[in-house]
Amino acid sequence: MQFCNNILETIGHTPLVKLNRVTAALPCPVMAKVEFFNPGNSIKDRMAVKMVEVAEQQGLLKPGGTIIEGTSGNTGMGLALAAVIKGYKCIFTTTDKQSKEKMDILKAVGAEVIVCPTNVEPEDPRSYYSVARRLSKEIPNSFYVNQYDNLANRDAHYEQTGPEIWEQTDGKVTHLVVATGTGGTVTGAGQYLKEKNPAIKVWAIDSYGSLLKKYHETGEIDMSEVYPYITEGIGEDFVPQNYDMRYIDHFEKVTDKDGAIMARRIAKEEGIFVGYSAGSAIAGLLQLKAQLKPTDLVVVVFHDHGSRYVGKIYNDQWMMERGFLDVKTVKDVVNGRRNLPLVTIGGEEKVSDAIAKMKKFEIEHIPVLHNGDIIGAISEGGLFNKLMDDVNLKDAPVKQVMHAAFPEVSMDTPIEKLAVYINKENGAVLTKDDSGSWHIVTKYDIIQALGS
Repeated sequence: MQFCNNILETIGHTPLVKLNRVTAALPCPVMAKVEFFNPGNSIKDRMAVKMVEVAEQQGLLKPGGTIIEGTSGNTGMGLALAAVIKGYKCIFTTTDKQSKEKMDILKAVGAEVIVCPTNVEPEDPRSYYSVARRLSKEIPNSFYVNQYDNLANRDAHYEQTGPEIWEQTDGKVTHLVVATGTGGTVTGAGQYLKEKNPAIKVWAIDSYGSLLKKYHETGEIDMSEVYPYITEGIGEDFVPQNYDMRYIDHFEKVTDKDGAIMARRIAKEEGIFVGYSAGSAIAGLLQLKAQLKPTDLVVVVFHDHGSRYVGKIYNDQWMMERGFLDVKTVKDVVNGRRNLPLVTIGGEEKVSDAIAKMKKFEIEHIPVLHNGDIIGAISEGGLFNKLMDDVNLKDAPVKQVMHAAFPEVSMDTPIEKLAVYINKENGAVLTKDDSGSWHIVTKYDIIQALGS
């Protein structure tokens, strides 16, 4: 029989997958170390279990104890899995910028989650770092993990991640690319690989709004570099002790938008459903294209799974609200055509009046009103069929021949989504602008918009 004694034994030995499309512009092969194959769907499982084991060995974590940590979600998941197997309780603090999916997943595996504000200094008593430290002092038999300064974090990657990459590439790796936050992966794996081959370059991907890049280059902690950003899991507003800058050759900053768009590209073009930081890592690598040669072999760490971000970077509405998604919407269609008022007709008016309006305004679809409310619609195609059956219907009231009202959509609906509403049976949708005025969007309008 081949089996694992518990889920923790499945951690590690994740696959190396060659990327083909998103890195096609690069002169050398790029391999992704796909870490969401770990049971908690992220690379953080490795260091989470390592930190728990070291705490047990040092007597810091005792039977029945409570694990306390500040986490963006993934480390918490790894710690929660360890707690389930080993019989501990978990309390996690996190920030209000983290995805709801991450918080729900932590709760699903039995953890208590406390949400703290993002935009406060690390030492502010409201920060998720400070709240975690305070709880560890107040709760008996508890252990504050502190992944940022707990060196078992980077030890896990020195002992596991680095050796796996070396063995999987048969020692041919020339560059390691890591979107980095706590510093454990980039430092631990980077140290191991550089000990094997000092010529290997280690590139850390940072976020605008983080101070790590400037600290690496100047040794200065410049708080003017720090400002709010959206990317999750990378960058810092302080320098964790897990960093040893000797093992990092370069920091490259990536915008929130570029990281989000690239993550979506990886999912669509490579079939690998990744998290935000993977998008940032590849975006950063592409920015460094000029430094690569055909003989190089790049390994990029894909930290976690896209399921953590379905309400954010994989949500069109969320992307559009932040200006990350360049898609045409119903609003673009309305704003891009002649600013004409919506042509309507009353339900008691004659069919012949509707036909006259269609001819006058050169339109095919007209909403039907009653006391100011939209109660139905008529279309040129539907009228043609009815009149062919009974020519006398031209004198009948419109309400007698109307069909169901056109569907209503919001102004920010992407054009591509209109295919759900506009089809063979229904030729238009209605939308209302901020002033409360109605507009109609037809198949012709969409064709014109897509062709412009």
